[in-house]
Amino acid sequence: FWLPAASLPHPYLGTMPVHYVTYKGIKFPPAYNSEHSLSFAHNEFLVRDDDVFNVTYPKSGTVWMTEILSLIRSRGHPSWSQTILNSDRMPWFSTRLGLEAALSYPSPRLLTCHLPRHIFPKSFSHSTAKVIYTLRDPRDVVVSYYYFSKMCSSYEDPTSFDQFLRDFLSGELPHGSWFEHVQGWMEMKDQENFFFITYEELKQDLQGSVRRICQFLGQDLDDAAVSSVVRNASFSAMRENPMCSSVLLPADIMDQTKGQFLRKGVCGDWKNHFTVAQSETFDRIYQDRMQGLNMTPFPAEEPKENRTNRAVLAKKVQFMVTLSPPNSLLNAGPSLTGRN
Repeated sequence: FWLPAASLPHPYLGTMPVHYVTYKGIKFPPAYNSEHSLSFAHNEFLVRDDDVFNVTYPKSGTVWMTEILSLIRSRGHPSWSQTILNSDRMPWFSTRLGLEAALSYPSPRLLTCHLPRHIFPKSFSHSTAKVIYTLRDPRDVVVSYYYFSKMCSSYEDPTSFDQFLRDFLSGELPHGSWFEHVQGWMEMKDQENFFFITYEELKQDLQGSVRRICQFLGQDLDDAAVSSVVRNASFSAMRENPMCSSVLLPADIMDQTKGQFLRKGVCGDWKNHFTVAQSETFDRIYQDRMQGLNMTPFPAEEPKENRTNRAVLAKKVQFMVTLSPPNSLLNAGPSLTGRN
């Protein structure tokens, strides 16, 4: 599974090249970012004490947290979320358009970014602004990121999940290394103006999670308001809301024929994509890279019996292929093939 990067063919051969913007050694999508906007956000952006930042690595629940925070700000009333684009409610302040919006917005601001800690606005350290950091099982992150990259024109179209996974593990994807992103931000986990939550916690108990976020923000919402936040921040509600589902984006930016921006919204979809070898390699690298962090937000290793069962299934499929015409597997379904 694992080969030196130099020995591999270019993974995006035959696709339109994307010229990423690079800042401090990290690649960023060119349609939204410029070196100037990133440098300004890092060095000159003035953080206000009442700012609230929604920070994530890509495909970790950014849109979901945007909706939750918007609904908490409007005390559960959905009209703001249903009539104003999410990027206008919570500007991406490190991008070209988002920076202009953020600078002109009155306080208190809700702001969004994928920035790693070391290039976050320097003025943040001298403020009482709050950061909400959402992280997700990195195996699900890489699957979601793979499908997103196939849709979005600002990202190179990956032709192979295997190569995309290699690039994810080596930190070569836009926005840099997931491991370094999480490690950088989790250094703040004991500070009172920093709140972290996992995508999996949101899925397991959205109402309880909303209450915890409200407490962190000092927002006292009654039961009816919390219920409205939960209802309008559900996956089905967000899919039906054009203000956050990206259906309004032009096809040359987001090609909806290649999939849905809000694709599944589930936990554990990685099991439908990872081979046993990929899973074992991922576990090994995860353990090595995260050992210095005093937290384990995700079960790094799939139980051994699960990996064994999947390996046995793979061998059965291979055996059936050797005995049967290829078309005999067409109706086998995901439970047999382990693929969508």
